[in-house]
Amino acid sequence: MSLQEAELLAKVPTGLYIDGKWVEGRGDAPIAVEDPSTGKTLLTIANASAADGIAALDAAAAVQDKWAKTAPRERAEILRRTFEIVRDRAEEFAMLISLEMGKPLAEARGEVTYGNEFVRWFSEEAARIGGRFGSNPEGTGKMMITKHPVGPAFAITPWNFPLAMATRKIAPAIAAGCTMIVKPAELTPLTTLYFVKALEEAGLPAGVVNVVTTSTSSATSAPIIADPRLRKLTFTGSTGVGVKLLQQAAVNVLRTSMELGGNAPFLVFEDADLDAAVTGAMQAKMRNIGQACTAANRFIVHEAVADEFATKFAAKMAELNLGRGVADGTTCGPVINSAARANMERLVELTVKEGADVVVGGESVGDEGYFFKPTVLANVPADASILKEEIFGPIAPIVRFKTEEEAVRLANNTEYGLVSYAFTKDLARGMRLVDSLESGMSGLNTGLVSNAAAPFGGVKASGLGREGGAEGIEEYLETRYVLVPNL
Repeated sequence: MSLQEAELLAKVPTGLYIDGKWVEGRGDAPIAVEDPSTGKTLLTIANASAADGIAALDAAAAVQDKWAKTAPRERAEILRRTFEIVRDRAEEFAMLISLEMGKPLAEARGEVTYGNEFVRWFSEEAARIGGRFGSNPEGTGKMMITKHPVGPAFAITPWNFPLAMATRKIAPAIAAGCTMIVKPAELTPLTTLYFVKALEEAGLPAGVVNVVTTSTSSATSAPIIADPRLRKLTFTGSTGVGVKLLQQAAVNVLRTSMELGGNAPFLVFEDADLDAAVTGAMQAKMRNIGQACTAANRFIVHEAVADEFATKFAAKMAELNLGRGVADGTTCGPVINSAARANMERLVELTVKEGADVVVGGESVGDEGYFFKPTVLANVPADASILKEEIFGPIAPIVRFKTEEEAVRLANNTEYGLVSYAFTKDLARGMRLVDSLESGMSGLNTGLVSNAAAPFGGVKASGLGREGGAEGIEEYLETRYVLVPNL
């Protein structure tokens, strides 16, 4: 570890953040946060118990009414100051993300910019919360429709985008006037802790945002969700866990936002600009080392261009330099842990047994850390097992199609529906795909779709609700209606 890295880690809080104070956890042994590039411990942080989780809810509930009555402009200014702090410390945040998650530093810088845009966006949305006022159809009175904070919220975030997944939930809650408890992923909690430190410096009042880090996620989360004071649950993670959380949330009829799994299709038609398609494929597949719910999971390519696409795609994958994220020249980091690497090995072995060919990669590499070579698999059968799973790693399986109808059928043949990608020069076909592909988001001739100003979310088993855009703040607001009879 370099001196620069050590100095940065020394700035990161290691306690729980409850009611404006950094406190020790009452859970089991402290949590050791690893560098996935080396497998070595970066920092040891507090481990929350169920009692700590309830203490965080106590703090959030105690100040909910006061925070809800805080002027929207004041909430906006706190978020704006936070945005400026993160912008000024962008390099520190990028290095921290790279250290605990493994992604290349250049890509981590992109996450800082992207994640911080949600802070800026919702600082602007805070003062735009509106309603309606007008006569009812019968003309007997006036209808007044108003928006109000839904109440204390509980945010459970994943490990793959440590800053962006936090800001997409925390910023709209603050803007809407909701207090919040945040439980970051055990694997990558440091960035969230450092971000909350920025909120604290920006003047966020005690109790508005509370953070509990824990190695006993279910045991710590369940009492919070069961408490009737909680009114909102937002989660990003696997569909399996999301379903369990929805079942728990149903008891108290909680408002829920669920950003769950994905199995994104990437369609390449015979008329596509193949160079542009390969560029888009690299963006859609290898962003975050393939460890993203938006990652292209199934490459569905017309048989007329499948060989050429595979060759060009494999050549680009082969150019990636594996290494520690913070090291110069690294363009591909490790997967998150040994279990993820073992899963990559399993998927390649299984898919080859089912008839696929390895064009490039296909194996683990190195004696230290959790590295797996970027992989392209060609001639994948349409019924291959890998096409039914969320890969969450640097493996790109290519399956062939003959007709547009077949491509759409293959693309929609999944329980998921988060995002889809398609490359074609035919505008009419592109517009047909917009209507026929079953996904909450689509990229037409592009491999990147996420933007703070756009609603992020999926359909089917990929979740409920939206993050970002004008829709994002609505997830933390409830609608009330009053009728005032004519005098």
